Amino acid sequence: MRLLHTMLRVGDLQRSIDFYTRVLGMTLLRTTDRPEQKYSLAFVGYGTNPEHAELELTYNYGVDQYELGTAYGHIALGVPDAYAACDKIRASGGNVTREPGPVKGGTTVIAFVTDPDGYKIELIQRTGESA
Repeated sequence: MRLLHTMLRVGDLQRSIDFYTRVLGMTLLRTTDRPEQKYSLAFVGYGTNPEHAELELTYNYGVDQYELGTAYGHIALGVPDAYAACDKIRASGGNVTREPGPVKGGTTVIAFVTDPDGYKIELIQRTGESA
C-alpha cells in the first residue's frame, strides 16, 4: 500500500490552485468538472502518482466555506531551508502563521503557513530536499 492523495474541500477552486501553485510551487496536474454532480476537482503536487502523492482540491458548487473542525492537523512539506521558504511564501502573498525555528523540545526547524481556506501546512527543514 502507499499514500496516493489527500483531499481538501475548498471554497474557491481557482484561489486554491493559485495558492498551491504560485505560493507553494506545486504543479497543476489535472482538473475535472462534474456539473451534473455539482463539483470540480483539481489535483496539484510536486510530481504525479505513483512516484509522488498528490493533493486533491474539491470544490462543491455553492459552498464557499467549511468548518475545519478540531480533528484536522496539517499537511507537512519538506523544504531545504524553512527561513528562505517563509520569505518566498510571504513575498508571494502567503500567510506565515508560525515563524521558522526549532520545534518545542527538539532541534528540527519547522514553520507553519495557512492556505486561503485556513488549512495549516507545516514546513519541515530537511537536508537533501529540493527547493
